[in-house]
Amino acid sequence: MTIDEDALRAEVRRTLHTLVDSGREAGVQVAAYRHGRLIIDETAGTADTATGRPLTADTPIFSVSTGKGLTSSVVHVLAEAGRLDYDLRVADVWPQFARHGKHTVTLRHVLTHTAGVPALPADVTPADFTDWDRMCALVADAEPRWAPGERIAYHAWTYGWLVGEVVRRATDRTVSAVLAEDVAAPLGVTGELFFGVPDADLPRLAVLEDNGLADLMAFASAHLPHFDAVAPPAVRPDATIGSRPDVLRADVPAVGTLTARAAARLYAALIGDVDGVRLISADRLRQVSAVAVRGVEWVFGQEMAFGLGYAVDDDGSFGTSGSGGSLAYAYPQLGLSVAATRNRLGANDGDPMEGLRTLIRDAVRAAG
Repeated sequence: MTIDEDALRAEVRRTLHTLVDSGREAGVQVAAYRHGRLIIDETAGTADTATGRPLTADTPIFSVSTGKGLTSSVVHVLAEAGRLDYDLRVADVWPQFARHGKHTVTLRHVLTHTAGVPALPADVTPADFTDWDRMCALVADAEPRWAPGERIAYHAWTYGWLVGEVVRRATDRTVSAVLAEDVAAPLGVTGELFFGVPDADLPRLAVLEDNGLADLMAFASAHLPHFDAVAPPAVRPDATIGSRPDVLRADVPAVGTLTARAAARLYAALIGDVDGVRLISADRLRQVSAVAVRGVEWVFGQEMAFGLGYAVDDDGSFGTSGSGGSLAYAYPQLGLSVAATRNRLGANDGDPMEGLRTLIRDAVRAAG
């Protein structure tokens, strides 16, 4: 049975316009690739409700932790090229990181959120985030909460500097440069995948709105005892910090600014060939997408499973999701990748982006 792509596109389009027309969403992007071919590229709504500027497929949106998938993919592209090894000890390229007994932490520990350094100082500010050397110094001087590999703890912010500084020291290039030159350019999506956003591209970005995410962060702070350790009050991953030009310009590779189309294309090139580009080998794909660690996670108290830099779901997918409603995942056995972004960051709203992912996944799976 073959999939009726026209019918699926029409259903996705109807869903997007219902979300926007009802006022539930401002702007939404959804994209999917199947076996290296773009099958869905739908956009609806506005990039800026104040001016009415329409959201287009090439409008980048700050997408919080969905950006971690870009960071992780940079690592795997470099590993494929022989520039990085997952069992590299972080301190071997970053000697200052060895302080307080962290000398045995490996890149594999970082990718699986088991490095033991998920926390930031309570008084860290968004302005600190714009100073790469300062943030790396803070992470290097952090005392580990436990031995590497002992516990899973979501490294909400520290993930970016841990991975990014290893990349910088191993390659003499910033993580933004590797993303642009080794990932975005070969895939033909320059200008759609960013850590630090160039000044010239800032006006192109979608304008973020809050739709309950800030309240959810406050609730998490009040009810989850370790939440403020990984996301201190001044730097909660929400629409406020994602709207600051100084933060958007900075490399903060625990988060990213992207289009759904580019993210779906990236994941498609992780699992197969896209217009002659394949980012990693089939053998490496098996390594990075397999469950590496599983257990009750320290911050949220829920069971989680991670591969090498991605969440691994029971539906056969791997990828990352961002607070407020963005996601990018690949289904290797289906030859499918799906990404969705929105600029009205919501919470407790039924997660419509996840609903779109499920809609596309189920349609492709049913087609066989």
